[in-house]
Amino acid sequence: MYFGHNPYMFVMFSAIVFLCYGDIFSNFPATCADTFGAKYAAGNAGTLYTAKGTAAILVPVASLLSAHGGWSTVFVFFASMSMLAGLSAKLVLAPMRRNWILNR
Repeated sequence: MYFGHNPYMFVMFSAIVFLCYGDIFSNFPATCADTFGAKYAAGNAGTLYTAKGTAAILVPVASLLSAHGGWSTVFVFFASMSMLAGLSAKLVLAPMRRNWILNR
């Protein structure tokens, strides 16, 4: 949010985001196949990919937040949700994945 007024920084950070976005197409399906096996890898990867469509449901939430608090409120809210998802992945999903692999 600090660099939002600078168009050069906007272009630079946009490029960084788009360069790192390919992770969803390479690492997520591979990790899913490593965890749950190759038998249903395509179906599981498709289920992971539907998260993009599910995220579209949150567009009305962003509109409501921007109407009442501006775009800063939207960015802070969704950044908080992103941090919560990261913590959940580390504290909830990582132990579940470890148990799944050990008990196969």
